[in-house]
Amino acid sequence: MTITAGDFDRLGRAAALAWGGARTALGVVALLDPPRVARPWIGDDADRVGALVFARALGGRDVALGVGTMVAAARGEPVRLWALTAAAADLGDVLITATHAKALPRGHRAFIATLAAGSALLGTAVALTERPTP
Repeated sequence: MTITAGDFDRLGRAAALAWGGARTALGVVALLDPPRVARPWIGDDADRVGALVFARALGGRDVALGVGTMVAAARGEPVRLWALTAAAADLGDVLITATHAKALPRGHRAFIATLAAGSALLGTAVALTERPTP
């Protein structure tokens, strides 16, 4: 069986749809139940009002980036800019988490940083492997 450029494009679009869907789902959970998303990242501070505000704000960011990625992928439009923007946001999350790692809950900080780093790498891969549209 030969894999064609079209097959590769479809795989990239499927990856973008799945990645955008996961980001959107995380964002929706952050908007509706911010402590659930924030607690693994920041621990018991997740119930403080300031943390709730920031978790919801990040949820809104993730919904916007996820939906934008999914819509572009579903329409067959370029996803590169969406993917690079989301990957940059994820890289920021990694750097911020690393900067404050000693003050964050021990068991979860590596998990959160790894999750964000993996998402940044996936977004970068989606962006860099997308073929230009004619």
